[in-house]
Amino acid sequence: MSKQYLTIHSVDQAHPTEIFSLAPTPNGIISASGSSSLQVHSTTEPTFPLVQTIKNAHKLGCHHVCTAKGSKGTTAASVGFGGEIKVWTNTNSEWSLSFEISPSKEKGTGDVWAVALSEDQKYLAATTSDGRIHVWDLAAKEKVQSYETGASSSGGNGETSGGSFAMAVDLSRDGKFTASGHENGSVYVFNNEAGKMVYSLSGLTKPVRSVAFSPGCKRLAAAGMAGIIAIYDMQHGEHVSNLTASTTRPAWITSIDWNDTGEYLLSGSQDGKVKVWDVARGVCVATHSESEGGLWAVKWLPKSERALAPGMGKGEMFCAAGANKSLTFYREATGI
Repeated sequence: MSKQYLTIHSVDQAHPTEIFSLAPTPNGIISASGSSSLQVHSTTEPTFPLVQTIKNAHKLGCHHVCTAKGSKGTTAASVGFGGEIKVWTNTNSEWSLSFEISPSKEKGTGDVWAVALSEDQKYLAATTSDGRIHVWDLAAKEKVQSYETGASSSGGNGETSGGSFAMAVDLSRDGKFTASGHENGSVYVFNNEAGKMVYSLSGLTKPVRSVAFSPGCKRLAAAGMAGIIAIYDMQHGEHVSNLTASTTRPAWITSIDWNDTGEYLLSGSQDGKVKVWDVARGVCVATHSESEGGLWAVKWLPKSERALAPGMGKGEMFCAAGANKSLTFYREATGI
């Protein structure tokens, strides 16, 4: 059984360069690109108008921005191509800079790449180019956990060699677990309370571009250049299924996101297609050819209890963005 989603609006040329990342809030969506500014669009009005431009957010452009799934949407974090992390706070519907974590100058440390927030907005996880994963306590503004994924060096000095580029990260909604995806296809899960790795997961042999915990943390999804979405059971760390398109050469998957019920996964890929997957059945139930250019980010929007406009249903909505520099919004074609 398929599901129908309709394109309800497109914000053309939302950025002057391609869009790399999206971060939804209860009433808006933040987008980041190769330009220095972050853009904030309303998701409670039919035309999805621009409500704020955060100018000079990142001098060299921004490759990741995040908010916490299921949160109040008052905290966001972004990472620039200069290696800086910025934490933003929403007060009276305006985003402003709370504080900045400067690029590390320590010898042997990699550049920061992906970021994720816990649902309570208290913890921030970030990956590095040398395979490390760091967790910060935002209230204390200090690093509380650091995980190594590199092998021990043979020099006998107790140091570790660099691990594989950590390209993706997610925090479970309760903040207990951190998952990372790496350039060599590795997927790791860490217990933040115990401060140690609990699972090293198999199933992917090519770079992992996105990892995502299900809302109840019963499943972890991972996807990337292998063109499949691997699903793992978090109780035992088992690889339970793959979601894959019926083609001999599936496109690279750049972004995945669970819906609020954990029934469906959204994916965006380099062939410009957005797909909705029924996880229990293991099948794709909707496909949209978004653009000829690749997609870098796809996100479900928080479900609204009201229609945006007369005749528009209250079903689930999602947003896709990428190389065409536009934001495209979709809604489920059911419900009034």
